[in-house]
Amino acid sequence: MTRRTQSLTGDVSKSGIDVFGRGLLASLERVRYGELRLRWCDGRTFVFRGPDPGPQTSVSVIRPSAVRRAILGGSIGLAEAYMQGAWETSDLTATLEFSAANVDAARERGRKLLAPLNPLNRAIHSLRTNTKRGAKRNICFHYDLGNEFYRLWLDPDMTYSAALFDGTDTDLSAAQQRKWDRLLDLLDVRPGQSLLEIGCGWGGFAIHAAKTRGARVTGVTISEEQLAWARQRVAEEGLGSQVEIRHQDYRDIAEKYDRVASIEMFEAVGERYWPTFFGKLNDVLADGGRAALQVITIENARLDAYRRKPDFIQRYIFPGGMLPSPEAFRQTAERAGLRTEDPFFFGHDYAQTLNTWEQRFSTTVARVRALGFDDRFERMWRFYLAYCQAGFRSGSIDVMQVVRRPARR
Repeated sequence: MTRRTQSLTGDVSKSGIDVFGRGLLASLERVRYGELRLRWCDGRTFVFRGPDPGPQTSVSVIRPSAVRRAILGGSIGLAEAYMQGAWETSDLTATLEFSAANVDAARERGRKLLAPLNPLNRAIHSLRTNTKRGAKRNICFHYDLGNEFYRLWLDPDMTYSAALFDGTDTDLSAAQQRKWDRLLDLLDVRPGQSLLEIGCGWGGFAIHAAKTRGARVTGVTISEEQLAWARQRVAEEGLGSQVEIRHQDYRDIAEKYDRVASIEMFEAVGERYWPTFFGKLNDVLADGGRAALQVITIENARLDAYRRKPDFIQRYIFPGGMLPSPEAFRQTAERAGLRTEDPFFFGHDYAQTLNTWEQRFSTTVARVRALGFDDRFERMWRFYLAYCQAGFRSGSIDVMQVVRRPARR
């Protein structure tokens, strides 16, 4: 016998709730995982418990418009309503994880209501294509918020990607270096070899590779803020003769390198330019060379829907971005003449990384405000960190390290 959702609301009336609110309640009556306690703006409380274990959370609807925005706008509308203070929750990550776990239950009911805004969101996303000028604008939108902002909640090396924990420690800096060392091991970097890092961020990996493996490193970035920070760090470490940081688009790289690394930069390339990226990767690898990439991925089964409906991250955090599925990533690389080896997934470690960032961000809110960021920005950033964390916890997104070699020369 199929187990059903338990609605624990008793005789709580639904009178006075508009069509969107009633639609939400009807969808929640079919949830499968976890428990949600929903407090309506007038004080009525509805409780829904799925038949299977899952996240437990509570949500307060401050203004009914929050439900309408979420139903019509999907993750974008849900985020906008949260940014405006139209709903609150006891645990933002758990609430978004509850939503991710139960999205299939609500999809059929919400499909027709969501249709009107899908073309608009796709149109906005399409205007942010990653031409060379567009890529710089998109990257500056996120990374040039200011080094002092990121310094508040990242580790001392300013590493803005998934760390790799060993299952026993919670030291973020150690876990970030463990991630770097695994990539360097995959690349089999030897002293004196040339190593290109595409999307070098604030320079932490380039400095680590030079100091621990003796590589001659070239890092490229199109962020002005990252460029200044990375060059200063290289100078402070006395590595000016060994590490070069360039302000350069990856498409303009002309030299050959023994090894190539790229850590969570591919997500910013945009699907239209995936073949361009892999073609350039193939071109810059010297004979016998290899590349290692760390890439966030989306489930194969979700890719088509994700293409059709840009999400909150693409609208507010990483304009122009697009996650590949593992299969789409492999196929595009192989068409460019690169074969895939040794995929290693560690999404749960990314969830732990994001949790650490979220905790650090929460403790520095006063200093974030002192930098000039307002309440709406703070709520947007909290939503971003929680949204990603929920995605990795639920398995809808993952992160992998993978080796690429030229299939032939």
